[in-house]
Amino acid sequence: MWKPVENPEYRDVRRKEKQGCQVFEVFDYNKRNVHHISEYWAYFVLLAVAVLGYLSNYNYKDNLPKALGTTDLMHHSSAFIADRAWKDLKILTSFGTRPVGSYSNEMLAVDFLKREISYIKQTAHQSQRIELDVQVANGAFWLGFKPHGMTSVYRNIQNVVVKLHGKDSSSKSALLVNCHYDSVPGSPGASDDAASCIVMLEVLRVLSRQNYLLRHSIIFLFNGAEESGLQASHAFITQHKWAKEVKAFLNLESAGSSGKEMLFQTGPKNPWLVKMYGSHAPHPNAQAAAEEIFHSGTIPSDTDFRVFRDYGHLPGLDMAYAINGYRYHTKFDHIDYISRDSIQHTGNNVLELTKNLANSLDLPNAIEMTDKSMVFFDIFGLFFVSYSEDFATIFNYAIVIASIILPYLLLSKATRGINKKHLRFELFLGFLINMISLVGANAICYAIAYDLDLTGKSMTWFTHTILLVPIYCVPTLFVQCLAHLIFTRNSKAPMSLALKTQARINGSSLFWGLLTAAMSLANIRSAYVLMVPLLITLLSNLAVGFFGHQNSIRKWLYIQLIGQVFVVFWSTHYFNIVTDMFIPISGRGGGIKNPDILIGLVTATLTFFVTSYITPLVILLKKTKTLLISFIVIYMITRFYLIGITHYGFPYGDESNGHPTVQRHYITHTTRTLYDKEGNVRYTDAGFWFLETDRNAKKTIESLTMPDIPIPHGENILCKNEIFCGLPYFMTRQLHWNGFWIPALAPLIRDKGVLVLTDRKQMTKKIHRLNFMLTGSYYMALQIRPKDNVVLEKWNILDHVPKPIKHNKYNAHFVLIVHGLESPPMNITLDFKTVHDDHKKSLADIALTTFHFEYHKDHTPTFANILAKMPKWAHAVPSVASLTSWTF
Repeated sequence: MWKPVENPEYRDVRRKEKQGCQVFEVFDYNKRNVHHISEYWAYFVLLAVAVLGYLSNYNYKDNLPKALGTTDLMHHSSAFIADRAWKDLKILTSFGTRPVGSYSNEMLAVDFLKREISYIKQTAHQSQRIELDVQVANGAFWLGFKPHGMTSVYRNIQNVVVKLHGKDSSSKSALLVNCHYDSVPGSPGASDDAASCIVMLEVLRVLSRQNYLLRHSIIFLFNGAEESGLQASHAFITQHKWAKEVKAFLNLESAGSSGKEMLFQTGPKNPWLVKMYGSHAPHPNAQAAAEEIFHSGTIPSDTDFRVFRDYGHLPGLDMAYAINGYRYHTKFDHIDYISRDSIQHTGNNVLELTKNLANSLDLPNAIEMTDKSMVFFDIFGLFFVSYSEDFATIFNYAIVIASIILPYLLLSKATRGINKKHLRFELFLGFLINMISLVGANAICYAIAYDLDLTGKSMTWFTHTILLVPIYCVPTLFVQCLAHLIFTRNSKAPMSLALKTQARINGSSLFWGLLTAAMSLANIRSAYVLMVPLLITLLSNLAVGFFGHQNSIRKWLYIQLIGQVFVVFWSTHYFNIVTDMFIPISGRGGGIKNPDILIGLVTATLTFFVTSYITPLVILLKKTKTLLISFIVIYMITRFYLIGITHYGFPYGDESNGHPTVQRHYITHTTRTLYDKEGNVRYTDAGFWFLETDRNAKKTIESLTMPDIPIPHGENILCKNEIFCGLPYFMTRQLHWNGFWIPALAPLIRDKGVLVLTDRKQMTKKIHRLNFMLTGSYYMALQIRPKDNVVLEKWNILDHVPKPIKHNKYNAHFVLIVHGLESPPMNITLDFKTVHDDHKKSLADIALTTFHFEYHKDHTPTFANILAKMPKWAHAVPSVASLTSWTF
């Protein structure tokens, strides 16, 4: 005879079962349970997640220090004054666009910087010594962009270099601070990178008025050719007379517009610099995870950091604006979209870092102070955390082990060891549900992304990023909740609902713990992003166990929810960082790939990261049908009404709402002339080359800009046989974009680059030398494709011939040639090596493309009409080019 155990937790007992000597109550989960909570809890928790996400977004983007004005000088005489810097920014950006070689860049900007530096020298303290040098340089180097590098040649480009001398002049040690004052064609470059230059001017102004000297010198490099392929930084670090004094550097850049600058590159492997940042930056904003993302090649940008690191072999810190990347490299990178508070934030950090680095006893030895890479991150802009990679591995493993074992032991103790088997089952079930949820959510979001693209609704979230929530976040939550509920209904484990839910939460810890351990094993420093929520949840579990609340009806839940406030605030911070980074990038990722797939998968994964510790609580709800139906309804209304019928899901927006989110277009009006070996014209035409920068670019041209002209489909007619498809590329990065060619009348080009063969010699049986004279002071691209059984063995452009680019089944070399001030003709020598001694055929195809930007006055009426028809929410970069190809 056995007797049922009285258990007040369940109010509706269906049957009793006996296992060995123990008697258990098995209940129907559809019946009311004392651990059940109202479905309104679900809406409250989701609302709390949304509020925390909003607050973390505000903290990430808008929580800036108040800008100081000239009236604050009385109380802050040695502080960075944003208003003074703002006045400089207004003048520098008033010159308009400043591409290399333009009058505004080579004359106006240089004169402005020289004049301001002269004023600073006049107002400097008598103990300070300031030296100015304007460098004009020529050179060449290999620029290893991913996936296609290129040879970069610069001629008569300019640098404005200022040296604030330190008192320890005998050490010949200096800190370099760098910005670039040039801009891309079509953009005033207020954020990229004029704002950094005026920050440097103000820092120089403040430091020059001190009545004491810093220990080491500071070299302020205002470089005039960054956008043309990091050329001016190479000129300085390899040729300038002060370059050898530099022991470390700060690089100030931008890939966005305003907001907080982020430290996203360090070292390489220099813990001292990271620690200096943590000790002296008053507003830390730094992420090792951003560094690893940037180094992965998924961000289509680069900075002068690469040149200082690779060609100067220097350690440094790279800081950049990354928020509002929509305006990056467009006409909307304007002073109107930069706040003084943002300038103050950057100025405070740069001033303190510059001052303390230049005053450090360790600066002379900075190059030798290398070690393993550091893990570093800020905590909501309040604190900076950094530690070694070795410590990170050990610490991460310790947290993972503790997060898996300790909560299990505490739960096992709470059940007096009776339900260990079922406890382990629920824990591993929680792990399995996480696996299923993540895979399922990504599969659902992939299908949604495919559907949106198929029905012409790609990038609906581009302007209204809130649409990510109903389109991708809500389906992810639906999958997570459904997975927990399915496995709960079929579970017969004789445990209270409270213990079962806590075991599921520990299953989430097991999932993230194993992933954290795997990342640590692979030396991925970004593991800290997962480790912190794991640690917070561990502390919550320990608190529940310490107070003995595992079997309580509500107390354990309250403790867990308090812990999850910090987890959600932390995880939504990274949700905001990643989406704010990748959404604008999707507008310049080319038209081949469906960007919704990337954004959908990223959003699903980030949503899972934010909510994976919360969704197990769904099994506590009395009713769940309403919640699941709510998810479905929200998605359906958004997909078929907001996106399907209304204009809300239109991807782009102009400046009317103060937040332009433009579609980008690169349009080159080109004339092409191809010569055969005998010098006869074998082909000639003209037309417009449209680069497809995003998924909808071609649709815009077809439907709005040129609706009456058929857009050709398929491969370009010259692509099969001509070097780089016979198309006017001026950067190898453009090779990853697709585009289309529309025939038209030839453009008017007043000046063209000219390549003339001046001499041809056979040096040996297999070496053939061609000598050329290149004339022209413009943007030019020289493309060299050796014939079959021929290789480019040697040239006078570099001391080596880089590995050729594999494009369209051919090997070719791409040389960018950029001029600042007007330059004399350039001599080019090419040595080709043949396989056979008696080589009588052609050696190579060589193409020269000349580009003219800011050429509006000489645009043909057809080109002007195309540009006039571009919608207000589009940004077009027009250029005119001549492409000439020869066979030698």
